[in-house]
Amino acid sequence: MTVKLYNTLSRTKEIFKPIRAREVGLYTCGPTVYNYAHIGNLRTYLFEDILKRTLVYNGYTVKHVMNITDVGHLTGDRDMGEDKLEKGAQREGKTAWEIAAYYTRAFQKDIERLNILDPTIWCKATDTIPEQIALIRTLEEKGFTYHTRDGIYFDTARFPDYTRLSHQNLDALQEGARVEKNPEKRNATDFALWKFSPEGVQRQMEWDSPWGVGFPGWHIECSAMSMKYLRDQLDIHCGGTDHIDVHHTNEIAQSEAATGKPFFNFWMHGAFLIIAGGKKMAKSEGNFLTLENAFVNQAIDPLAYRFAAFLTHYRKPMEYSADAIEGARNGLQHLRNQVRTLQEKAGDIAAQGTGNAEFRAKFMTEINDDLNMPRAMAVVQELLKSDLDASVKLATLYDFDNVLGFDLAQVDQEEKLPEDIQRMADERLQARADKNWALSDELRDAIQDRGYLVQDTPQGTKVFKP
Repeated sequence: MTVKLYNTLSRTKEIFKPIRAREVGLYTCGPTVYNYAHIGNLRTYLFEDILKRTLVYNGYTVKHVMNITDVGHLTGDRDMGEDKLEKGAQREGKTAWEIAAYYTRAFQKDIERLNILDPTIWCKATDTIPEQIALIRTLEEKGFTYHTRDGIYFDTARFPDYTRLSHQNLDALQEGARVEKNPEKRNATDFALWKFSPEGVQRQMEWDSPWGVGFPGWHIECSAMSMKYLRDQLDIHCGGTDHIDVHHTNEIAQSEAATGKPFFNFWMHGAFLIIAGGKKMAKSEGNFLTLENAFVNQAIDPLAYRFAAFLTHYRKPMEYSADAIEGARNGLQHLRNQVRTLQEKAGDIAAQGTGNAEFRAKFMTEINDDLNMPRAMAVVQELLKSDLDASVKLATLYDFDNVLGFDLAQVDQEEKLPEDIQRMADERLQARADKNWALSDELRDAIQDRGYLVQDTPQGTKVFKP
């Protein structure tokens, strides 16, 4: 079936055609590892996971590269402020290398909890310094760079198609140029390829280069890493919408200036997570929630966030609230209970194959239409309400789960409950029989405070570990 994806370059949905038949090169901008990823960041990685799973579901082989930015990302995206890793090291009293290693592990733990597939290749900016220097040398030889007191800059005026991705108003950007800290910049949009270490200061992360001791700019890293690992498979590049105006625009400019060839055919971007007051969730705003404190510490299965993310299209802002997460938590519980019921009904009849062809076609139609997960989830509910045999429903659900990533085949019958939990469950059952709703609610809350889930269904009450 045809896969259509929204391409930020053209601002339209296009039929996806890879450069190599049945093979896809996918590059996703990874984390800057100076702090924990917040759940707004993680929403972007969930959208990219669905993209990857959808491509695989359609029979493509995906070579997925994700970078770890462990140097060079300044607190201001237009080359202002401190390096985020060096600042993180000062904040926590550790070395920049220790900070990078710690938050890389934390990020990888988060994506494991969300059942996000690992990339084919993890790559670190600090491991590709020679490739970045070589790319800057190429740009220098072609006349796209100039030298200032604080670094080597890319001259955006020499790249006439600079705003092709962002459609920015350059006059408005020029008007704001007076706030830039480097008066030697020729144009407001010019960006650093290599930054010099401050005079008299030894940074924790710095390297020799043809221009002097320093460190790479944030943008050159992704260009060097994507071209190193994907080369002639520059099919799809992903990130958040905040990368469009600066980071991805600069990647395109420096890469195409260096090679004279198009840099990635498709550019895809996920929208922000919005919190109360309409602000995006951001570390700079001090309003961010992590998977640990918003879910794990609240005894909420992180896959409830995966479920919640699928209820809003990836290109639309997603609103975060306690009510929305509670609704997603209940939705995931209900789905798992429906699977348990089907497993009971199917008995020894194993769920085999890909299930019902008609429902599979409906599901593919939705995911292949620019990853329309809200409509794909509606197909799941339609399947569950259908008159198909339990074993066929299970096989179809398990097939869908290759994209959904809920591990539905691992949903087992409830294990034996601990004695105190079983006692409270029995007492709650009696309270409900006595119509003592206040006691019933109190016991339900006590059970759930212990990390168990309580689900009242037409078939009875189920108590289980998520």
